[in-house]
Order: sequence, then structure tokens, then C-alpha cells
Amino acid sequence: MTQQAELSMSDPGRLAPAGPGPDTAELVRSLTARGEALLHGSAAGEAVECLRIARMLAGPGDERPARLLNRAIRQVVPRWHFAMMNDHERNAAYEEAIIATVRPGDVVLDIGTGSGLLALLAAKAGASMVITCEAEPVIAAAAQQIVLANGYADTITVINARSTALRVGVDLPTRADVLVTEIFDCALLGEHALPALEHARRELLTPDARLVPRHARLLGQLVESDRLRSHNNVSVACGFDVSTFNQFRSTEYFSTYLHSHDHRMLTAPFELLKVDFGTDLPAGTSEVSALPVSDGMCDAVAMWFELDLAPGVSLSNGPHHRYTHWRQAVQTFDTRLRCEAGLPVALNVSHDQERVHVRPCSPTADW
Repeated sequence: MTQQAELSMSDPGRLAPAGPGPDTAELVRSLTARGEALLHGSAAGEAVECLRIARMLAGPGDERPARLLNRAIRQVVPRWHFAMMNDHERNAAYEEAIIATVRPGDVVLDIGTGSGLLALLAAKAGASMVITCEAEPVIAAAAQQIVLANGYADTITVINARSTALRVGVDLPTRADVLVTEIFDCALLGEHALPALEHARRELLTPDARLVPRHARLLGQLVESDRLRSHNNVSVACGFDVSTFNQFRSTEYFSTYLHSHDHRMLTAPFELLKVDFGTDLPAGTSEVSALPVSDGMCDAVAMWFELDLAPGVSLSNGPHHRYTHWRQAVQTFDTRLRCEAGLPVALNVSHDQERVHVRPCSPTADW
């Protein structure tokens, strides 16, 4: 059963002894110790609740609960939220798309609300009701406070739950006319967008619901870069052979800003995957051809997305978008791939509902 996020995570009054004194100090020490143990035990969400109460009860000279609380919150609320909220290109694109999509009287579902920004934009655009969900309790509570502070509490309902737990007739009074979401990682699929959207279409949306975004493409380029390879490969350090450590290298992509590394693009951008968010996308494998425009040794494939938010409104995290909060995805190859200008390179592109994986079909390796 889902619940609306509470403005206060806990009620310190029910735990505090009557009046100040040694009992209160002992309670603060106990709560602080419990919160620290939870934090070290990878239970940061529970630690936040304990440490928030400890901070409220602590005396003016006791800063330890506040410091530990901030440490726990940093684990629960990743720092990229700030960069995302300050990403003016992203915000402007979504605002334009929402204005073009939402009609007066619409019921809107916003999946993964974070700060509540997209829900606020939908309400401002004329939606009669916005149901928005957020799985992390601390973030959901903050989103509800933001909604209240901006005067949209009568229009926007914040629910502390994953979208797949929502039910029409319980959390939504009716199926939604519009879905808005921005649950995309640097390579599009890594934040479970596909299963969330498939569930929403099946259980929460009208048959003719409008989606923001509507479509997406995942693009790639083959890259030569010793620096990028070194992020996922090692051979010799201080004259010692340490290549055994390569057993721990990632077989999936990692995120980085391409412009911060020396690199050379060996191909023009090519399409790896196309997604229509209005239909299901089963797991699959395809072969893609990339055409090198210069000779070189390929170390990796760089990937980024293009979102089709609304007619004439798009958003990309490509390397040419230097100020987006998103990074690019980079997947290094097991061996370097020799490329020759004008000779196509065949790539195997596989994906499930969470990840995309690229590898050469018939690599010509050369170290």
C-alpha cells in the first residue's frame, strides 16, 4: 500500500523524555550510535531517521548528530540532483515539451519526481491533477515541501513509492492522460525506464495517453583513447606486471565527460538503438555497421542519447552538449580494434531492459 510522503520523517516528541537532562543526553547518544551503525551497515535511509531525531534533541554544543546526518543524506540523495536541477538546457526543453503536451484538465502522471520540478511544470501548464511518485522517502518528503512552498498542493499529490506499486482507484482516481518522466541514465536504459513505462502503459495510462518523451535514440562513436582505456585496463605499474587485476574490469559502460580526456573519434555518430516509448521493447540483439573516417586503434565505444520530447523539442547528452549534467557512456573493448578509413566495422549490439552492451563482431586486435 503506498503512502503520501510525510513532511517530517519522524516525531521526536514521542521518544524524548519529559524535559531536558541526563536522560535526553543519553537518548541522543543512543540514537547517534544507532544511526552511525546503520550508516556503516549500508542502511543510510534508516540512519537518516535516527540521526534526524538525535539532531533535534542534541544540545547546542553537540554537532556529531548533524555531521552524521549529513553524511547519511549524502548517501541517500546523490549529488547529481543539484547539477540536474541547475541544468538549464534540460529544464527548458522539458518545460517547452510539457507546455506543448499538457492540456487543461489533464490528469498527469510523473514518474521519479525528484525535486518535483516536472510535476510543477505540468501543473503550471494546466493539468487538473498531477500524481507524482518518488521511491526514496527523504526525497519524496522534500518534493512535497517544494510543492507546498510553490502553492500547488491542491493540484499535485506526491506519493512515496515506485511507479510499479501505484494502482488506479487507490493512488490515481483515474487513468492518466499524460505521462512525464526523466528516469534516464547516460546510456538511456540504466534507470529502469523501460519496465516503468511498460507498467504505466498497461496499468496507469489511458490508451491514447501522451508521453514526454515520445521516442529516443542511442548513438555511438568509436573512440581511440589511451586515457579512456586506462580507466578499465592495466598492464604494468612501476615496472611490475599487474595485468591479473584486469579480471575485475567492467564489461559494461561507465560514465564520463569525453571532453575531459584526450581522445580521437574514428567514426561519425551511428545509431545503436531506437526506442518508441509508446510500445514495448523486448530484449534483443542486432548487428550495426560503423564506418571509420580515419585509421586508428579503437579502444572503446562512446554512447549518448537523443530524446524526442515533443514535436520540435529534443534533448541530448552528446559530447557536443558541454553543459548538460549528464555525462556520456563509455564501454571499453577487451582488445584494441584496428580501424581503417572506409572499411566498415561490424558491431554486435545487445540490450535488455536495463543495459546496452556493444562488442565487435570480428575484431582485429592489436596491442
